[in-house]
Amino acid sequence: MDYTAFYQPGVPATITPPTDSLSDMFDRAVGQAKNRVALDFFGRTTTYSSLGHQVARAAEGLRQLGVVAGDRVALILPNCPQHIIAFYAVLRLGAVVVEHNPLYTARELRHMFEDHAARVVIAWDVAVDKLRQQPDDIELDHIVSVNLLTEFPALKRFALHLPLPGLRAKRRQLTMKARRTLPWEKLLHNKGLRPSHPRPRVGDVAVIQYTSGTTSVPKGAILTHRNLYSNALQGEAWMHNAQLGKENLYAVLPFFHVFGLTVCVTYAILTQARIHLFPTFDVGLVLAAAKKSPPTVLCAVPPIFDTLAREAPKRKVVFTSAHLCISGAMALPASTIEAWEALTGWPIVEGYGMTESSPITLGNPIHTTRKPGTVGLPFPSTEIKVVDPDHPATVVRQGERGELLVRGPQVFQGYWNNPAETARTLSADGWLATGDIVTQDSDGFVTIVDRKKELIITSGFNVAPTEVESVLKAHPDIADAVVVGLPHGHSGEEVVAAVTLDPGCELDVREARAFCRARLAAYKVPRRLFVVEALPKSLLGKALRREVREQLLAE
Repeated sequence: MDYTAFYQPGVPATITPPTDSLSDMFDRAVGQAKNRVALDFFGRTTTYSSLGHQVARAAEGLRQLGVVAGDRVALILPNCPQHIIAFYAVLRLGAVVVEHNPLYTARELRHMFEDHAARVVIAWDVAVDKLRQQPDDIELDHIVSVNLLTEFPALKRFALHLPLPGLRAKRRQLTMKARRTLPWEKLLHNKGLRPSHPRPRVGDVAVIQYTSGTTSVPKGAILTHRNLYSNALQGEAWMHNAQLGKENLYAVLPFFHVFGLTVCVTYAILTQARIHLFPTFDVGLVLAAAKKSPPTVLCAVPPIFDTLAREAPKRKVVFTSAHLCISGAMALPASTIEAWEALTGWPIVEGYGMTESSPITLGNPIHTTRKPGTVGLPFPSTEIKVVDPDHPATVVRQGERGELLVRGPQVFQGYWNNPAETARTLSADGWLATGDIVTQDSDGFVTIVDRKKELIITSGFNVAPTEVESVLKAHPDIADAVVVGLPHGHSGEEVVAAVTLDPGCELDVREARAFCRARLAAYKVPRRLFVVEALPKSLLGKALRREVREQLLAE
């Protein structure tokens, strides 16, 4: 099917595949952009030239710690200048970045470290204690601790050190003394990596990105330089109206999520954008920044667009500069489209992807041909087909429901240390089974209608029900648990649990949620818990989540 008739004029059917690495892409951007601003962190700016120098010094610092090509280096960082510097420094050595959510608990980090076996970690100092809690079989050679305040403008740093209770609390949220670590600043105390140091190749592994599947164990998706670079080039082709070196890109998506990684770390550098960094989405911080330097490119999830559309008029902040806006990771409601376009005067379109595809594979054209309610058309150089879920070799008829398969240069290489899951997900000829049930209309536009997998998507984050269930079942009063996602206007879905209790027990819901919070990242903790007499099971004893979900929806 020829999709280009519905593309925005000027968007090509294919991209020229990259032949060199993300490190080469970064160096070209630095050489061309030079003294233009690369990073803006609460008003403190870093030029592309300075960014290049810091990456070279960080790479040399890591080399002196013993990092060599192929080594995994773990990053546990929020969005901050050090995150981007560390990312490109690791890649320059031919090593592999492993991204982690800094809000993960020690328990959640353990499996990932057991799997990827990184010996060097660059971590936000607030997260260092979680590394100290790891068992002895998790061997770490070096922990580099990052203090976010060192990159704040001097005036903000001074204000945060004033002896006021509110500021003390804010300071504790942002930084914490991390003993027996190497401070980030000392890592950079050198003259920089020699330019002649061997460079990574386009087919080398760049990132291991963990993703929640239907099992309780996250899997590490292997993404090469070619995968991530290709997706950045596809994004550049799709956002055809972006101007090289002239865009203000707001990095409100977390870099440890592959959507944020591609949009804010690779695509943004490719297009030599000015990247405004936000450690977390805070509507007040974003609106304050927009008053001084409004965004022109904003990629986010629907709840962020909803919040900004609601709050910006109240504070008289104008967003009419935001001419390139893409929503992803969850369904984009019609009400969000209406509110955002009323605020900006520009279209907002929905894209689709998954960690295993770097992540973006489809998008609505940024053009009058878009079809709200669909996830759009295949990106340039991307093939799709819709197949019978039970017989993947059989393509269904146009308009019929089937599982979406994707193939393209952005599709991953498999799961780290997990050939069985790789074989189930990725065919020998490169087709990625997405697990999403879709329909495709006569123009080629795709609509998501169901999920073959049972993932819960809340505010753009994937939650594996079995992971939450295993924590709930460890609670002393809970006999069994089933976790499902229920519709929620703000976050897409909310995590909800139905539980049965041991004989004679009563459930303190507040205490049970606290029990979960100690073992799970906050977004995985059930928002609501329902105590039921029994859970519906199959003849084999498997919990029937669909029936539980229907029962809870009827409550």
